[in-house]
Order: sequence, then C-alpha cells, then structure tokens
Amino acid sequence: MKVIIAEKPSVGREIAKVFGATTKHDGYMEGKGYTFTWAFGHLLQLAAPQEYGYYGWSVQNLPMLPPKFKLCLRKKDGKDDPGARKQLDIISKLFDEATEIIVATDAGREGELIFRYIYYFLKCKKPFKRLWISSQTDEAIKEGFRNLKPGTDYDTLFNSAHCRSQSDWLVGMNATQALSLASGNKGVLSLGRVQTPTLAMICARYLENRNFVPDLYYQVAIQPDKDGQRFRAISEKNYKTKDEAQAILDRVEATGNILSVEAKPRKEPPPLLHDLSSLQQEANKRKGFTADQTLGLLQNLYEGKLITYPRTGSRYIGDDVFAEVPGLISKLIDHSAFGKQATLLSEAKLNKRSVNAKKVTDHHALLTTGIAPYQLTPDLQAIYDMVAGRMLEAFNQDCIKETTKITVLSGSKFMASGTVIQTPGWRAVFNEKEEEKQDGENAMLPKVVQGENLPILNKAVLEKQTKPKPLYNEASLLKALETAGKEIEDGELREAMKESGLGTPATRAAIIETLIIRKYILRERKNLVPTETGLAVYNIVKHQRIAQPELTGNWEKRLEEIRGGASVNEFQEEIKAYTRLITQELLQSGKAMKA
Repeated sequence: MKVIIAEKPSVGREIAKVFGATTKHDGYMEGKGYTFTWAFGHLLQLAAPQEYGYYGWSVQNLPMLPPKFKLCLRKKDGKDDPGARKQLDIISKLFDEATEIIVATDAGREGELIFRYIYYFLKCKKPFKRLWISSQTDEAIKEGFRNLKPGTDYDTLFNSAHCRSQSDWLVGMNATQALSLASGNKGVLSLGRVQTPTLAMICARYLENRNFVPDLYYQVAIQPDKDGQRFRAISEKNYKTKDEAQAILDRVEATGNILSVEAKPRKEPPPLLHDLSSLQQEANKRKGFTADQTLGLLQNLYEGKLITYPRTGSRYIGDDVFAEVPGLISKLIDHSAFGKQATLLSEAKLNKRSVNAKKVTDHHALLTTGIAPYQLTPDLQAIYDMVAGRMLEAFNQDCIKETTKITVLSGSKFMASGTVIQTPGWRAVFNEKEEEKQDGENAMLPKVVQGENLPILNKAVLEKQTKPKPLYNEASLLKALETAGKEIEDGELREAMKESGLGTPATRAAIIETLIIRKYILRERKNLVPTETGLAVYNIVKHQRIAQPELTGNWEKRLEEIRGGASVNEFQEEIKAYTRLITQELLQSGKAMKA
C-alpha cells in the first residue's frame, strides 16, 4: 500500500479526490490502492529546555547547548496537544502498513521539515518519494505524480530547514532567558534570531523620525505663460535664508528667455512578476492588507487551484513555464477589468524580462492557473486581480515616456521639468499614472523653443523644509527585510540581495505578527511603531550582535548555502559560538534595565 501524506487535511482530501479515492476514515482517506493522510501543519517541534535537564530559569544553565536535539509533540496550554497525538498515531499506523510513502507536504523548506520530523520521530525506515508541484490544479497534481522525485533529492533542503529550526531555538531560548534574568523583575523579554533585528529596524527608524529636526530652506518659483498654458519653473539653487531668496525674487524680470529645451524619450520596462514579498507590499499599498492577511488570502486561492504556489521567493519563470503563458493570458480575456488588455496582449509579442530559469528558486513566480474564479469574496478577488494584473504587466511592452527639461533665464536660471507618457505599454493594465510626481514637476509642459521670450505671470518665494524618513509600514518594512535594512531602490539589485535578507518571504509575515503579539510594536494607522516595552528592549540590545540586521541576514544566506550542499556541522558550530557570545553580552547589558 502506498501512503500519501499532505501538510493539512484540505490538501490531503483534494489529492485523494483527484485520484478518485472516496472512502473516508478517521484521519485519512482510501481508494484506488492508495491511502491519503495529513498532518495539521507542525505536529512536532524541538523539545523544551527541561527535556535536556535545563530545569527552571537560571544563569547557571546558560548558554543551553544540547548535544543532540530532541523532538516532542506539539503543545497546547503547556501539555501535549491531544489532536496532534491522535493524528500522529494514525500516521504511525499507516506508515507501518505502507510499502512506500509519497511526501505531498508543501514543496518548500517548512513542508519538508514537517514531514521529516514525523518520519524521524516515528523511526520510520520505509522508502519515500517526493511530490514537488507549484500548482494544485488536477493536471498539475497528476503531472507531479507522474514525475515523483527520490526523497533523498531533498536531504539538503531538510538540512537547511533543520538548521534554521535549531538556530532559532538556540538563539531564541538563550537570548530570552539571558535578558529576562539579567533585567530582574521585568517579566519575560522575548528575543529571537530574526525577530530582534526586525524590532531594531522599526525602533531605529521611529527614533530617527521622532528626533528629526527639519532644516528650513527656500526656493524661488516663477510661472511663465505660453499661449495661455502656464507652467512652473523653480530656482536652480536652494537658499538657506529668506533674504537670499528674496534677492533672487527681486531680480525676476517681466519676461523669461528659454535658454534650452531638452526632451528625452525614456523606456520604462515592465515590473517583474510577483513573488510573495512583492505581492504583500502591493496589497498593503493598494488595500491596506497586512502581510499575514495577504498570505492567508493567497493560500486560500492556491488551495482553490486559482494561483500557483504562494510562498515563493522568485520573481522569474523558466522557458517551460513561459510556454504556458499565452494560454493563461487568453483565459483572462473575459475578465471584467483586464479583458481588453488580455485581448491586446494575446495578439502581441510577449516581453521576456521575467523569464530566466537560472533565477528560479524552489518555485517560480506567482501566476494564475487558467481556472476561472467563481464568487470570490471581495478580498480574495482583490488579491487574485493583483496576481493576474501583474502577469499582464510583466509580459507587456515597455512604457515609453518623454522627459522634458526647460531652462528659463529671468534674472537667474529657473528649471521646469515634466514627464509625458507617450505609449503606456504595461501601465495601461491598471490604467495608472506613474508614481507621485517629483516636487515641482509639471503634469504637462507646453511646446517651447530655445530663444523664445515668455511673460512671467507670477513669482513667489517658497519656504520648504527637509523631511525625515517615513515610519515603516508593512510594505516598506517587507521591502527593507529583503535586504537586511539596506536601502536599495533598484529592483534587480534588491533581488540579488535577497539571499542576505532577514527571514524568508514565507516567514516575514509571522515575524511582524509575533512582534505585535509580544506587544513590542503596534499598528498605528498604516504605520508600525514600537511600544514602550519594544523601545526598552531595543535600548538594551541595540549595540549587541543579536540586533544587527546584516549579521542575522547572513545566517539566511548560510542556510541557503546548506540547501546547496554546504557543511551543516560548520554552520552548527558557528551558531553555537554566536549563541555563547550573545548570551554573555545580554547577561551583562540586561542589568542596565534594573536601574
């Protein structure tokens, strides 16, 4: 008998349905010579400190470095979860009867960890194969079963997941106990490998914003007129005092001479396809959805067979998937919002900017599956439309713009700029204009030629002030986490930095929610701001290694290297050394909180 194990009941039942297996049992289904069972996510976890003899919270126990990690059943209210125990017993019985096991947990790091922990906890020795799919459509499932992979192909994926789990335990358990013990009676002060540098980023930005002292500066603006069309030109320089600006204003003449007109066409390539992180950012900007909300909605769409695997960190597809894209686009012709664009694109040559097999990780970028959505809730429809719309944008043509700069001489030099979209290309999908215009930029500029003299209708001194960096919201924080806090605007360069980011696309939403649950941060309108507790913790750890985004981001890169075959032992020893250092640092610095 072949046993197929999925990550959750809904997926297990859906796979059983594809096979025509309809006999229901408690915790599994059966039919056509197969048995289909499931976990409830993580049934097992790394054991608590007391399982290794570290009883109570004591400085003498620190650092806690178990020689070998143990697995235990998931806990509920401090006790073994009875539901998890029951399902694990069912899986154990089925594994004992199996001739072969087929792993159908989510095709990613956590999915692999969920299965392997069950497999090793039950001391199972049966051979197993891996179902690796990026879509839950019936055809994708059938194709996946026709191309099952040897389970050993994913040993390094499990090694990476297991090392991540161990490092989170070592850093989280030791750092939390060290800071809590050192700070006296301030309660449990939870720290974590990824959680703490994320908190540090939020706190540092908040304090920078709060303590920002704006600098005043002045500009002079004039308003030339060309045949009834007015436009604004700004002084070439900024001035520190109002008197300096007033002197320039007083020199403005009744007319302005056009010194130069520089018009440049510019191609704006389409955006890359969405991965989870970029979709979460767009959903936060467009709809105000939290990262966690967006992930939940995407998972719902995935299990409903409407989109491909959502927990992807790639914004590219390979040529094999690209071959299916024309068909996917044609399925959107009846879409109420995108039908016209889908029709036009189905007759055009597709842009291949998002096609690069070398940049595809475990899963390709987010795509629709071609199955038409039916009676979705407004929130689900909004997320589906973001995936579908981005797909149409990504394979569309460049947006062609003309950027014009006009230099006007009227006592001093003044500059006018404006950008006009000549061919919208990909921007026609959502029918949106480009991002906010630069300060002082004109929406439209009249046609003028060098040497023309134009009347100046208005002139004024403008008082301006420098602005602080804005507080993080979920969109900007997710963007910053991709590059461990480094501010990189260029999309492709940011893409290259992903391996050194904080967390993964699949875990960042949970990091934000954890900080909120721990009452370290809260949502204030759209922004993420620290609480008094969060700031107090930050002030203690801000100079410690555990708060450094770059250092922690490097661990994520190392975990990815383990996925490629790098040494597990070397990483484990580095994490142990790191744990010893931060434990000692926190025991020392935490004492400052007692004051």
